Amino acid sequence: MPPIQGSWAAALKEEFKKPYYKKLFEVVGSEYQSRVIYPPADELFNAFHFTPLEQVRVVILGQDPYHEEGQAHGLCFSVKPGVDIPPSLVNIYKELESDLGCYIPNNGYLEKWARQGVLMLNTVLTVRAHQAHSHKNIGWEQFTDAAIRVLAEQDRPMVFILWGKPAQTKKAMITNPKHLVLEAPHPSPLSAYRGFFGSRPFSRTNAYLQENGLDTVDWQIENISKQK
Repeated sequence: MPPIQGSWAAALKEEFKKPYYKKLFEVVGSEYQSRVIYPPADELFNAFHFTPLEQVRVVILGQDPYHEEGQAHGLCFSVKPGVDIPPSLVNIYKELESDLGCYIPNNGYLEKWARQGVLMLNTVLTVRAHQAHSHKNIGWEQFTDAAIRVLAEQDRPMVFILWGKPAQTKKAMITNPKHLVLEAPHPSPLSAYRGFFGSRPFSRTNAYLQENGLDTVDWQIENISKQK
């Protein structure tokens, strides 16, 4: 597993010394050697690499990575160009279209959001191929909780978008009045119609950023031209 770099490395340095993390590192390293694990090891910490701590303005929490070939690349809900858009992201795009009028793009690559200060963090960072939740409870939750606590300690305006019950359990850590917490059902086809659609997280996030003198997020993911 490649090390986390920069400001996140400094903020999380105490976690790396803890027994649970050393065990997690060993377990995940062994899994990468003996099984097919997603995302690829060199993309494991992309959420942290693409969005340095000091740049975080918005946090979107996912669960565990996509578990089919070529999907996961270290950002929650995102897939690389050329990969079919997964159902949850299809619903996120539908809500974005309804909320802000953004067109639905032909790809699911969300790096643009991450580069604008939207931390795209899963609560579990690895998964076995074709086995959802297979790396649950091996230590990732403790590590990502530490990252959320670091974010919660940032004394500046920030928006936390919590979709679904697992993400919403993290709300108790977010107590700073400068932080806005937006909750809704998960965008998966199983729950999107229970209140995810119509929750308007994107316009509400931008309104809050604007109220606090920060640049808004350009949520439009552009089409990628198809190679012939």
